[in-house]
Amino acid sequence: MTFTRYAIYYAPPVGADWAEFATQWLGWDMEAGIPAPQPQIAGLDLASITQVPRKYGLHATLKPPMRLAKGRSLADLQQACVSLAARQAPVVLDGLHLARLGRFLALRVSGDETALGQFAAACVQDLDAFRAPSSAAEQAKRRATGLSPAQDANLMTWGYPFVLDQFRFHITLTGKLPRADLPAVETALDAHLIPLLPRPLVIRDFALVGEDSAGRFHLLHRYPLTGSGASAG
Repeated sequence: MTFTRYAIYYAPPVGADWAEFATQWLGWDMEAGIPAPQPQIAGLDLASITQVPRKYGLHATLKPPMRLAKGRSLADLQQACVSLAARQAPVVLDGLHLARLGRFLALRVSGDETALGQFAAACVQDLDAFRAPSSAAEQAKRRATGLSPAQDANLMTWGYPFVLDQFRFHITLTGKLPRADLPAVETALDAHLIPLLPRPLVIRDFALVGEDSAGRFHLLHRYPLTGSGASAG
């Protein structure tokens, strides 16, 4: 399969109850590369609610999707991922909670995120030599959403506004919803997903993912974090 872009994700572990439910909630299993059957929840049009985030799979972005720079190969990127993972220790966090991000619903980290931010920054910075520069059209599209000076500086330097000091770890669970619909979706997630969430949450690896020609993301490989000492959140 040919991929148009690559990204670095936190991909929740296969087999964890919460990850299994959330994968089915979204309707795309990026590890298997196939649609996941969505649960039937009374009163919710889950296919519509999850239409936008479905193609990305269950994840939190660490390094945003990028085209490979000229002269760089997937094999080069994979070797750099091996080296990066060997320098990073697992990150221990208090847990996750459901949050509103505007009119989206997502899982956010509870407690101190310092170590997580440092880990995400390493993913952005250490692998940036593999990123092709963003086009003027891509930059204009980002700026049209309204960026702060810090976000604009990140866009120019790293190709994406919401990295480094602007990074906010989140696992997206819905598209942009009407405000009136948010409580019902929150209630469903509170009932079916929130009781399954781990405490603590330990990030033990990161995933290299690729985007296919239809815009769906596939998990290519997980890289265990084998640096010495766990990083407390």
